[in-house]
Amino acid sequence: MTRRRSVVVAMGLGLAGLVAALARLPGADIAQLVGISFGVALLAYGAGTLVLRAWGRSGREPSLPVRAAVVALIPVASLSVGALAAARAMFVSAHDLTALVVVVAGAGTAGVLAALALASELEAARREVAVAQARERALERSRRELVAWVSHDLRTPLAGIRAMAEALDDGVVSDEATVARYHATMTREADHLGRLIDDLFELSRLQARAGDLVVERIPLTELIVDALAAAGVVAETKGVHLDGRLGTGGPEVLGSSREVERILHNLLDNAVRHTPSGGAVWVEIGDDADPHHAVVSVLDQCGGIAAADLDRVFDLAYRGDPARSPGGHGGGGLGLAIARGLVEAHAGHIDVRNEGEGCRFTVRIPRAR
Repeated sequence: MTRRRSVVVAMGLGLAGLVAALARLPGADIAQLVGISFGVALLAYGAGTLVLRAWGRSGREPSLPVRAAVVALIPVASLSVGALAAARAMFVSAHDLTALVVVVAGAGTAGVLAALALASELEAARREVAVAQARERALERSRRELVAWVSHDLRTPLAGIRAMAEALDDGVVSDEATVARYHATMTREADHLGRLIDDLFELSRLQARAGDLVVERIPLTELIVDALAAAGVVAETKGVHLDGRLGTGGPEVLGSSREVERILHNLLDNAVRHTPSGGAVWVEIGDDADPHHAVVSVLDQCGGIAAADLDRVFDLAYRGDPARSPGGHGGGGLGLAIARGLVEAHAGHIDVRNEGEGCRFTVRIPRAR
């Protein structure tokens, strides 16, 4: 750093001497002008550097715009004081000296303003980089969790299928009831694996932006009725009451019927899975308060979500179950992440809040006009 400063000073002296020599100024004038200008410049630089270092040692470092203003004032002060001192030494008339002061003041103001504008741009860029880095760290953390958790969810049903297949091959079980139960369990585990793989494919498709939506006018109520019918079997098996409060008519939305139905299916599956037997899940179409979006909400009786976890509900592989017991068949924790991705692909919005004995997931999708 010291060497670079020395090189800069030497280059400045050489350039000043060359210009003065080409102008054929007297040697005494050259020495006086160079001494005044470079003396003032080094003093201004030293003072500015000391101010910045003092702030750094105090632990109360100012904002970037303030630091930029100080840095800009170093050449402005150097130029102003040096030019005025040199002009005074050269016996410039009072009128010319006043004109020089006005010009220097204007140029100095422009220099400080430019430094502040640059500082604002740098500060905005710094904030954007910080946000991008935080987003990248969160994404990388989610990816690591996803790999670990999905590996767990793949190993568990595979181990069960392998154990039962070996038992059947070795003749360990032979009575018809046990064999039938083994076959049914293997089929169920295979279905679970298939759903998990489908979720992974859907998630990768969303992240790669490979699935261009075929947008059309679709009746929202019909999709909700179809989703309720598909989720009704699982809800009935678990003893969960499933109902829709849809009113009459219903809005039309702009979107892909397949993707919107997938959103509803994932939300209903999540609600039924977390609602205990004897509980209820409702699907509601919101009022017409929002003229630009159709509002659909799914209300369950899951018991609520901890306030600290509400912001993580849509994260990859989040289940809200630290134990992650291997006996569940709720998927890889990807359903809500996929639902959010599909909603955002429709230029919509999804959120969740605790309400009553459970949670309300609310989806807003653009209306057809």
